[in-house]
Amino acid sequence: MSQIPSKTQILDWIAAHPGETSKRDIAKAFGIKGADRIDLKRVLKELEDEGHLEKRRKTYRDADRLPPVSVLQVLAPNRDGDLFARPLEWHGEGPEPRVLFIARKSEPALGEGDRILARLQEVRGEDHQYEARLIRKIGANPKRVLGIFRKGAEGGRIVPIDKGADLEWMVARDATHGAKDGELVEAEQIGPRARMGLPRARVVDRLGDPTAPRAVSLIAIHQHGIPDEFPDDAIFEADRAKPAGLGSREDLRHLPLVTIDPPDARDRDDAVLAMPDDDPRNEGGHILWVAIADVAHYVTPGSALDREARRRGNSTYFPDRVVPMLPDRLSGDLCSLHEGVPRACIAVAMKIDAHGTKLSHRFTRGLMASAGALSYAEVQEAQDGRPSEKTAALMGDVITPLYAAYAALTRARAARQPLDLDLPERRIELSEDGHVTSVKFRDRLDAHRLIEEFMVLANVAAAEELTRLRRPLIFRVHEEPSPEKLDALREVAAASGFTLAKGQVLQTRHLNDLLDQAMGTEFSELINLSTLRSMTQAYYTPEHFGHFGLALRSYAHFTSPIRRYADLIVHRALITAHGWGKDGLSPDDIDTLEATAQHISETERRSMDAERDTTDRYLAAYLSERVGNEFTGRVSGIARFGVFVKLDETGADGLIPIRELGQEYFHHDREAQTLMGADTGLTIGIGQRVTVRLSEAVPVTGGLTLDLLSIEGKAIGAGPRKMRGKAPQRNLGRSRAKAAKVGRKTTRKRR
Repeated sequence: MSQIPSKTQILDWIAAHPGETSKRDIAKAFGIKGADRIDLKRVLKELEDEGHLEKRRKTYRDADRLPPVSVLQVLAPNRDGDLFARPLEWHGEGPEPRVLFIARKSEPALGEGDRILARLQEVRGEDHQYEARLIRKIGANPKRVLGIFRKGAEGGRIVPIDKGADLEWMVARDATHGAKDGELVEAEQIGPRARMGLPRARVVDRLGDPTAPRAVSLIAIHQHGIPDEFPDDAIFEADRAKPAGLGSREDLRHLPLVTIDPPDARDRDDAVLAMPDDDPRNEGGHILWVAIADVAHYVTPGSALDREARRRGNSTYFPDRVVPMLPDRLSGDLCSLHEGVPRACIAVAMKIDAHGTKLSHRFTRGLMASAGALSYAEVQEAQDGRPSEKTAALMGDVITPLYAAYAALTRARAARQPLDLDLPERRIELSEDGHVTSVKFRDRLDAHRLIEEFMVLANVAAAEELTRLRRPLIFRVHEEPSPEKLDALREVAAASGFTLAKGQVLQTRHLNDLLDQAMGTEFSELINLSTLRSMTQAYYTPEHFGHFGLALRSYAHFTSPIRRYADLIVHRALITAHGWGKDGLSPDDIDTLEATAQHISETERRSMDAERDTTDRYLAAYLSERVGNEFTGRVSGIARFGVFVKLDETGADGLIPIRELGQEYFHHDREAQTLMGADTGLTIGIGQRVTVRLSEAVPVTGGLTLDLLSIEGKAIGAGPRKMRGKAPQRNLGRSRAKAAKVGRKTTRKRR
């Protein structure tokens, strides 16, 4: 009796012999004869059902292209010294593609047989189809350190910038990578840690001046304690993971689901589809599909990957890099819904009526293949009548139905009235060397809103499904503003000539009325920003408290398990609730649900702080060459020590120190959020238009210091105060009322 080859052996044979892929060829290759062919046929059928193979006539071929992140095996150098690599998971049609490995000077030398995880880019007009850049060697996960290089006679040392690191690293003369004394460098450990002496490292990247832009995000990562190195056991688990097959999953590969993301997206964890509902009882209704990467299949409870994902809580995004929650092998490959590649998913089909109201939903665990990896801009261009060659083919079945369903969802949104803030989102654009080239405000397209509405509805469905099935989960909660913050918002509104109703149960529609009053006026951004600041911080909890901002009674995060641990918990709860496998919520998950919710709420805030600090430092570096220039802006905050101003051009926040406002004493009224001059009665409050001069920009701290030149077009004689006396007794309430009255008069004139 012949031994039936394993599935891996069969796939390797087909990849290596693309011209010999019939069942007869495979049987001959493995010496299978007689009745054993029946068992071979069964294995081939399983591979076909699992999505690894596609049967075409009498041959077996895979329909996939290489995903953007792939595992490769390095081949021997050719006669020109070039390194090519073969993909270890190629199951596509025809011969396997040629992949040229492009090495950087700082990377370790590779040899024949090395297995690597690489990022691929398709090329044309060459004798190879892909070019590969190293992510890392598989099986090698050296410890990395960020620090200041100090040159020495025998090479040098690295002084880590981590607050808790008290041990320096030794660098040999031939491992300095040309680093200069005082430079910020990134290095990796060489060899095992010795019992005696300093650990040894080699410099892999020179980041130059520690205050330079390229160092900004790395410093923030280390200052805020964001884990940026995966432990060896987590890397090992990720590297040995294999693509999920069909098995007991529902086959969704016939559905033309598409991903819509920014053009530079590194991972694609959600796909969408809409189609008209053919049920005559739901005239004008739609069926919406939202398919999300099945991260739970790869990150199982109690595993090393699970421990590390929980520790990180979420991915952190900077202008120049991402600190992912999961290793590249998962986040950029197996869990990313690449175009044309079978990928495991958890999906929900939702039926809505013509008014956008959800009538029903159904969850399933499936296998999908994206029909297109699209960007927001190209989808919007197509909808606006300017389709590309790619989107033109998707208009009838995909894009037009998506916008038809979105139109229905906007009607439901208008009836629900969630908080409708309109705040521009900044985008910092960097050059290759990490310097800021421009600061732009992102366009808000209907394509963005479409995806947001689809994701919100899917999150609602997940929360409702698990609540109905009485399964534990983590909710996303947003509570209403405190009375104190609402009073402060009313003060700002009144000073700007608007009103916010008082003496009633607050609903989002009341805040939207205020935003509508300010729309189109010069106070629009101020009122939007002040309303945002009045909101409480959203958080995670196992308790069901609702979401004030979205005006929803039940809400959970389901749509981004690649980058949020909360979503992974919700996926596991769905798996357990529907009996889809043994990788659902574990008893330990349930026992620690409250602690997990608190922990990931804290990691979220940690990431937000790091991202904000990084943005401030980049903006300070960008503006450091324009010290002395004048800028327009608006007062965005009042403090005892000075006035905060948001600059129009970049959205950067700067401080006018109180000592620069003049020689008189300024009284700080915390409730009214004003500074009032004791002698002149000059009142500075949130929302006023100002002209300022940039006097200092410090990239290392992100601080901007400003001089005040004018308020509301009136020149100010500013200068350091020579003395600070006691504020004279004044009727502050009367002064505030007067300031508000003046603000209202000014606003009416400008309208």
